[in-house]
Amino acid sequence: QVQLVESGGGLVQTGGSLRLSCAASAGAFSTYSVGWFRQAPGLEREFVAAMYRRNGATYYQDSVKGRFAISRDNAVNMVYLQMNSLKPEDTGVYYCVADSTLILSSVFEARAWDFWGQGTQVTVSS
Repeated sequence: QVQLVESGGGLVQTGGSLRLSCAASAGAFSTYSVGWFRQAPGLEREFVAAMYRRNGATYYQDSVKGRFAISRDNAVNMVYLQMNSLKPEDTGVYYCVADSTLILSSVFEARAWDFWGQGTQVTVSS
């Protein structure tokens, strides 16, 4: 069982930046794929970013490419999401995810990820 705890959310103005952090309790954390999803009110959870376990490759939703960056520090079991040039449409609850058996083709699918954090709220004001 893996526990994920997000932090770093908050209220920011359009154009601002936030850095989300996710602390993971997992042995052999480096063998897990990690990622971030978000959910806006009334909408389904959507993929934001991920780092695949086997090759360390990163993947992003088109709307955040060039603005967001996912990273990890396996020495301390942490995952990060640096968010720059934030827009009101980035508002939502952001969830950290992890999975040790995820296949690459499923990276973008919420149902494919086994472990989820409780979420952290990000609000971007216009």
